[in-house]
Amino acid sequence: MLNSSQATISKHTPDSTSESLLSQWNEMLEKESAIARVEWTMDNLPSQFVLSSSFGIQSAVMLHLLTQVDPEIPVLITDTGHLFPETYQFIDQLTERLNLNLHVYSAKQSAAWQQAKYGEEWAKGAEELKAYNRRNKVEPLERGLSELGANTWFSGVRRQQTAHREGLPVVSTLRGRFKVHPIIDWSNKDVHQYLTKHGLPYHPLWDHGYVSVGDVHSTKPLTLGMDESDTRFSGGQRECGLHTDGDGI
Repeated sequence: MLNSSQATISKHTPDSTSESLLSQWNEMLEKESAIARVEWTMDNLPSQFVLSSSFGIQSAVMLHLLTQVDPEIPVLITDTGHLFPETYQFIDQLTERLNLNLHVYSAKQSAAWQQAKYGEEWAKGAEELKAYNRRNKVEPLERGLSELGANTWFSGVRRQQTAHREGLPVVSTLRGRFKVHPIIDWSNKDVHQYLTKHGLPYHPLWDHGYVSVGDVHSTKPLTLGMDESDTRFSGGQRECGLHTDGDGI
C-alpha cells in the first residue's frame, strides 16, 4: 500500500488542490501499478467513488480491476439509444458476471424523439455533432455523477488511444471532481494480458474487426488500409467531451 506524504489529502477538494500537489501525486503514481493507483485513490481522495464505462472493446479490464477493490462501486454508463445490440448484451453479461452496481443514464429525450426533432446530427456538421454529444453523453454523465454524489471519478482511458489522451496524467481535476486513470499507461498488449490472465472477454464485436465501439452510426470495423482512428466518426474528432472540458467535442 502506498503511503501518502500528505496526511490531509482526503480534506482536499479539486478546487483547492494546487497544480504543484497534483504534480507530486502524479510523479509518485506514475511509477505504480494500476491496482496500487486504485488503492491510493480510495485511501486518499474523497468519496463517493464512481467508475464510468462505455462497455467498449476492452472495458472488462477496468470493471474487473475496480470491483476487486470495491465490489459495490457505482458503475455509470451513458446510453445514447444508438448502441450496438452486442453492446447491450455485453452490458448484461458483465453486470451478471461481476455483480456490477450498474447505473444507466440517458438523455432526457429518447433517441427517436431527438432524431425526429434534430435529424441525424452525427451526419451533419461539427457543431451538430457537438450538440448531439452534449445532449447524449456529457449531460447524462454529469447528471449521473452528481446524483451518485461522485467526488472522484475513475475512467479507463489510455494514452495509446487518441492524441488528446497522450498527455493525460494518472490523476487530474475535471469539472469539479478528481478524475483518476489507473491504466493510463497500458498498451494493447497489457490489456490483452490482463484479460487473458483473468479469463475476461473482449466486446463481442472484437471478433468482427472492431477495435473501438461506440454508436452504431459512427463506428466501423478496422479494415486493410485504415488507421485505428478512422474507425470512429470517419477519422474525425474522436473525443465526445466526456474526457475533455465537456463542450461536446
